[in-house]
Amino acid sequence: MTDRPRRPKQRGPNEPDPAGTTTRRAALRLVDAVLRRGDPLDVAMHAAAQGLTGADRAFAVAIASETLRWMVDIDALIDSATAQILPDDVKSRTVLRIALAQLLVLKSPAHAVVSTALPLVAGGPRRLVHAILSRAQQDEWRLPDRATLPLPTAERWAEQWSLAMVEAAEAGWSVPPPIDLSFATEPSPDEWPDAISLAPRHRRLPRGQAVEAMPGYREGGWWIQDLAASLPARLLGPGEGRTVLDLCAAPGGKTMQLAAAGWQVIAVDSSAKRLGRLSDNMARTGLAADVVQADLRSWAPTAPADAVLLDAPCSATGIFRRHPDVLHRIEPRQIAEMAALQSELLARAARWVKPGGVLIYATCSLERAEGEDQVATFLKHHASWRVDRVRADELPAGIAPDASGFVRTLPGLLADAGGLDGFFVARLRAP
Repeated sequence: MTDRPRRPKQRGPNEPDPAGTTTRRAALRLVDAVLRRGDPLDVAMHAAAQGLTGADRAFAVAIASETLRWMVDIDALIDSATAQILPDDVKSRTVLRIALAQLLVLKSPAHAVVSTALPLVAGGPRRLVHAILSRAQQDEWRLPDRATLPLPTAERWAEQWSLAMVEAAEAGWSVPPPIDLSFATEPSPDEWPDAISLAPRHRRLPRGQAVEAMPGYREGGWWIQDLAASLPARLLGPGEGRTVLDLCAAPGGKTMQLAAAGWQVIAVDSSAKRLGRLSDNMARTGLAADVVQADLRSWAPTAPADAVLLDAPCSATGIFRRHPDVLHRIEPRQIAEMAALQSELLARAARWVKPGGVLIYATCSLERAEGEDQVATFLKHHASWRVDRVRADELPAGIAPDASGFVRTLPGLLADAGGLDGFFVARLRAP
């Protein structure tokens, strides 16, 4: 270190932690749960943020999210300020990560950041942490314009797609995405004057609004759903009383779309907790569906359906903008495991489609193994099935089917309007 700040003041053994330390400690636990155990951030939150009020809980999640979003660049700054590289898994590095996320991204007051960081390294290198945070302020550290993707992800996506896609992903990852609303019926033009519409029954709003305080929430006319996530159900069109199996249905966005479009929906999911959210959403919107808790590997319907929508379990790398933890957790092993499960579920779902009926296969993944390759393997073993090619006029402006008739939304699409999650959708027709 070139600068030698004064030794941080030591607290007495009975002196309480500064205000806000508990929230930062929860954020530290959240980041540790993602990086050390591979837990999804929303799962880790229930244990790590217990006892926090709503505002403090939200702040802890914001700290953890921005730490994970900018971690590659924050680590580069930390490494530039130490004579010896701190190991990735030491507590002092994680404390510095969350402290610098507050300073450089969330713009928290410096005194609050430093005073709450030091108790988190009690018994550890407090002076080192204090010195690096002091240098960050003295040298006016800045983050780059785009948050750098973790190297394994960047290499994998560059090989599958292109370097341009990686750059677009970094641009999309650097800013939390806007809020998309799906509507049961088309709202009037004057109902949402500050929103833009990118498709029928869709409105997009700037980030930062409290969802439950937005007009019409309690009345149930809309629900939160990224535009890309609405495409699979859109491609089934009006139901006109026909039956559809919505598989892996929770938390219910597609179920509500299908019910609003006139389908008789049987919504199946293995998670009781997630089905509880689906039922709450259906009750709020006044829409109806038959809800079934079951494992699709052992469950079967009593009769085939006119259509089946399989939104298959996947790596979820396509929703990395909203869930920055995913790119720190997902490795080729998990992608291969998900692909194997998808293959099994897709083969089972195909048995439940009436002759001439439609099967929609979708994943919120940016991995070919969970999209294009999955469908190619299915068609190889189900030669009588065919691709029901998606037409350009079925999709929102700015989104087009690929050469195979599938829909693949990649980072960079609709970037000027706020971007999209990464999705793959194939529409298949039964013999």
